[in-house]
Amino acid sequence: MSEIKREVLENSNNINGSSNSIQEKVVIGSEVFVPMLKEEVLQERIRDLGKQISNDYRNKVPVFIGVLNGAFLFLADLIKNVNIDCEIDFFKLSSYGDEKISSGKVKMLKELNCDVNGRDIIIVEDIVDSGLSIKFIEDLIAPHNPASMRVVSLLVKPNSLRYNVKIDYIGFDIPSKFVIGYGLDYAQKYRNLRSIYVLSE
Repeated sequence: MSEIKREVLENSNNINGSSNSIQEKVVIGSEVFVPMLKEEVLQERIRDLGKQISNDYRNKVPVFIGVLNGAFLFLADLIKNVNIDCEIDFFKLSSYGDEKISSGKVKMLKELNCDVNGRDIIIVEDIVDSGLSIKFIEDLIAPHNPASMRVVSLLVKPNSLRYNVKIDYIGFDIPSKFVIGYGLDYAQKYRNLRSIYVLSE
């Protein structure tokens, strides 16, 4: 596989230009969130990921497994940019609840409906923080003997990883800061923001 392009973001000043779809800030109580990744930047990178995955899985029919709730927007846009036959299913997990820091425990809320035996599996995450959820999913799927299993995540916090998991397709490496928008929530709200915002210091 060719080397995957990454964009490392050190802080919110990495955003260039402006957009009608981006708010200057999001205020939640006493906390202020500022733009990190605007909609246009997200969609451009997702197009690149879709093209790369299409090339890598040519003549195959992979199963994209989205991790709910956070990955639903990313998966929807990613699929629009994949030009091969594929299937879609979902896991629903919980490790954050209403908090900004993972509890360190994963709870299964929805199991798969598809048969993964002998299939090419692509796990789709919105964000990989500690890597706990990915390890949990891989440990669940591996005994069913998939033909292959890869992971695509829109965001990865490399400095927060605590588990030895491989992320095969990465949208953006970001700092270990709390982010919301584009599927990412704060107490189940703010997923509908079109851009991604980071908690301001």
